[in-house]
Amino acid sequence: MLKVLILFLLLMAGIVLGPMLAGHQGYVLIQTDSWNIETSVTGLAIILILSLLVILAVEWLLRRLLRTGVRTRGWFLGRKSKRARKQTNAALVKLAEGDYRQVEKLLTRHADHAEQPVVNYLLAAEAAQQRNDEMRANQHLARAAELAGSDQLPVEITRVRIQLARNEDHAARNGIDRLLEVAPRHPEVLRLAEQAYVRTGAWGALLDILPSMQKAQVGDEAHRQALQQEAWLGLMNQSMADRGSDGLKRWWQEQSRKTRQETVLQVAMADHLIVCNDHDTAQTIVLDGLKRSYDERLVLLMPRLNAGNPEQLEKALRQQIKQHGATPLLYSTLGQLLMKHGEWQQASEAFREALKQRPDAFDYAWLADTLDKQHKPEEAAEMRRDGLLLTLKNNP
Repeated sequence: MLKVLILFLLLMAGIVLGPMLAGHQGYVLIQTDSWNIETSVTGLAIILILSLLVILAVEWLLRRLLRTGVRTRGWFLGRKSKRARKQTNAALVKLAEGDYRQVEKLLTRHADHAEQPVVNYLLAAEAAQQRNDEMRANQHLARAAELAGSDQLPVEITRVRIQLARNEDHAARNGIDRLLEVAPRHPEVLRLAEQAYVRTGAWGALLDILPSMQKAQVGDEAHRQALQQEAWLGLMNQSMADRGSDGLKRWWQEQSRKTRQETVLQVAMADHLIVCNDHDTAQTIVLDGLKRSYDERLVLLMPRLNAGNPEQLEKALRQQIKQHGATPLLYSTLGQLLMKHGEWQQASEAFREALKQRPDAFDYAWLADTLDKQHKPEEAAEMRRDGLLLTLKNNP
């Protein structure tokens, strides 16, 4: 720009000085309808130079004024940003102290000028919810949604978290279903999904997200295993409530062989079938489970079974005694089964074997009953006395 100005000035100087040096300045005539303007070439050059200088001066003044406005506006905005940053830091301290009223107040003051205004409003919404102020929480969520633009994920996560805090479980589940479509492996989405599905009894949906929870490392293996078992038991309860024993058996057959070999499920399934008075199917499940692996929970179900073929249970128990040794549980269970069939002598022998290894008030009582049936009242009274003393010792 400066070079152009210098060249222009040199050109004007040449135009002015050339005629003067030559003695011929000439003249310039500007004629209109009403008036005429006549001047020399030198005068016109001077007028043009002065006009240019005036234009440059006006441009410089306008630029200075505009720059001052920008600086002033920047100063005010920077001041608000500094205050917002300071108040956000103070709010975090109050959050650690549990002062949610101050947290909300500090986060929302100048929140629009904070570094991350969406975060400010989301934290303020959760602080308001902690105070059970649902209206304020909704207002902060709405403002966060406006500022978030197309990135609505953090807003929706916070919304679901607040809905769960309000026990709006079905609304939270609806939000979780939408979030899983957008972020199926987001750790916080999966954690919230777990809560929503457990509360609403959506056991099938809970089973569906378990692989994603494993990939996202949400919870440890034991926790996921417990969730899986809870979901299976929930589905089992739903089938029993809807269709009874037939529904249970249909659901059981629909499961994979690996699932049906889960001991926890075998125990739960047999227990549900006993409640439904389907003892034959329950006995089949118990015996199949014991053939694959010994588990005391399956053994404990045996005395509750009233199937038409009790000999299979006795045979299975004696087989378990051969394989795993004469444990008190196995002998006590065998004694209870023999009692149900009226085999008093063999039942008393089984209870005695159990009591040799550990004292048990129930075994003493059952042994006394078998002795009464064998017309041994004195020994039966002695067993009852020992059982009573053991009970008093354990429960002073």
